Amino acid sequence: MIMQKNKETVENIALTEAVYYVLLSVIEPMHGYGIMKNVSALSNNRVNLAPGTLYGAIETMLRKNWISALPGEKNSRKKEYQITKTGKIVLNIEIQRLRELIDNGEKIFRGK
Repeated sequence: MIMQKNKETVENIALTEAVYYVLLSVIEPMHGYGIMKNVSALSNNRVNLAPGTLYGAIETMLRKNWISALPGEKNSRKKEYQITKTGKIVLNIEIQRLRELIDNGEKIFRGK
């Protein structure tokens, strides 16, 4: 169990789709516009992030230490972001949670 500064345990978190796809996107370093395009592609254009939504989510994830901003060129406005060790743990827990939801749904709905 990993504790966050606000005493919220990582295990008790259910990610929004936007945060889930952003974390997947920054497994490799990526800048904001690239993240927006990647989230759209990963979700088959179902999740489209507006800049305000994306940068609000980025600020939250930076504060929680789920992602980090990489040092960039001095004169560049583009910032690249990458998932942290804590972010990878959060993402892995979410994948397990989603898998459990699907397994339980299939068991009940399909009678397995």
